[in-house]
Amino acid sequence: MKKFLIIDSSILPPVYEKVVEAKELLRTGKAKGITDAVKQLSISRSTFYKYKDYVFSVSQGMIGNKATVSFLLNHETGVLSAILNLLAEKKANVLTISQDIPINKIANLSITFEMSNLTVDMEMLLDLLMKVKGVVKAELIAME
Repeated sequence: MKKFLIIDSSILPPVYEKVVEAKELLRTGKAKGITDAVKQLSISRSTFYKYKDYVFSVSQGMIGNKATVSFLLNHETGVLSAILNLLAEKKANVLTISQDIPINKIANLSITFEMSNLTVDMEMLLDLLMKVKGVVKAELIAME
């Protein structure tokens, strides 16, 4: 079970903040690619890859407002419906849904939802989502 914490970056080694900065450079197009981003910030590519899926920036004043979860789903009838029902039951307000065409009976899905009224914490929600029949993987990819 993953556990998420919000920590003041001043107590962490600077590398974590640099990884977040590199992700922002890539997102905004200020870096042409990972090599360019890490070069601008004087960190190694291996450092970026080691931490990129584990450190996130939380926008000031928006803590806990929106989250994006990425899924891998079995191509089975009702899986998306079960996920949406669970999110509604836990009072998540779905903002966007993006689903790819299944390849080899597995589909990628991304859901962004407003979470200020959630009745469970993010860790519990991810655990519940992983228990939905047909969900292969559920991973928090962003929060703001």
